[in-house]
Amino acid sequence: MRFIISSTTLLKSLQTISGVVTTSNTLPILNTFYFKPEGDDLVITASDTETTMSIRVTPSMMEEPSEVCIPAKILLETLKTYHETPLTFNVNPNNFQVDIVSENGRFRLAGQDPEMWPQMPQLDSSAKVFIKGHVLVRGITKTIFATGVDEVRPQMAGVLFQFTPEEATIVATDAHKMVRLRHLGTHSEETLSFIMPKKPLNQLKSTVPADDTEVLIEYNESNARYTFDNIVLTCRLIEGRFPNYEAVIPHNNPIAVIVDRQALMASIRRVSIYGNQSTHQMRFVVTGQKLLLQAEDIDFQNAANEELSCLHEGEDIEMGFNSKFLVEILSNLESQNVRFELSSPSRAGLIIPENDEAGEEDLLMLLMPIMVA
Repeated sequence: MRFIISSTTLLKSLQTISGVVTTSNTLPILNTFYFKPEGDDLVITASDTETTMSIRVTPSMMEEPSEVCIPAKILLETLKTYHETPLTFNVNPNNFQVDIVSENGRFRLAGQDPEMWPQMPQLDSSAKVFIKGHVLVRGITKTIFATGVDEVRPQMAGVLFQFTPEEATIVATDAHKMVRLRHLGTHSEETLSFIMPKKPLNQLKSTVPADDTEVLIEYNESNARYTFDNIVLTCRLIEGRFPNYEAVIPHNNPIAVIVDRQALMASIRRVSIYGNQSTHQMRFVVTGQKLLLQAEDIDFQNAANEELSCLHEGEDIEMGFNSKFLVEILSNLESQNVRFELSSPSRAGLIIPENDEAGEEDLLMLLMPIMVA
């Protein structure tokens, strides 16, 4: 096979899918990019068997098409040294030797037999739904930080996607904090749900355009496939049942506290410096229209408190929260003010962006309290 392609076009395409390649692959063939001609295009694939990503590119010329696997690391390093330059790839179909020819140079590397490339999962009898790129990217961005790392409960290490005829819901939790994002403008003909692992979600977050690009999601019991533009990502789903997240959301909370988000984050960061650095305990005291933050580290005799103005409805309350988790939640919101909905020191607190206008998005974050002495 012989083909000519722009160095920058090829580099950009390979960088899009290179995040799938890992150095810990047990199969050496997975340290390569799989080049496969389809018509006038080349479909280039990277995989770690759990996640597979392909991108379609069009060379300026291609003849005697054949397949080959080219080592990823050396190819990427070579392409990064070029500015916009046409490169000619000559592939020997007998021994898979690859010659890369530029205007002034020739580079030879050993390709591998594409027959060694593992079989990728097929999606038979799959359900499908369409979602806008900006909705998918925002859903991933707003939830993925709340996933857990618990190997005993792998479902919490992923993100739940639910689609109904009314809305799409994206949820993540680690049992300490939870995020639920609903989008009323996205829906499916039937009710669908599956749990996505973090690695492919991070790939999607960095490659899906955050605009009105249509993303086709297809899935069955074991795998999901995302198709958009010239890219296809297929991944293995997390098996099992996601926790009943609706059961932990407290309703009819009689206490509301509205506070400036940036001011609260800055105050938490300052006060937490003087608190216990392993437990991150912080006392959250609401009295009238004042919010008092308190933290202490008894072992080092450090202590701090800081007061902020707030809008408060309902009874006064004193609760304990993990300051690290609270900052994580607040930093993943964008509104000027946030609303805390509380009921008692032993029940979860809801943290909701205080927006002036109601749109298609309903974002709710939840943080479990901690007992403070």
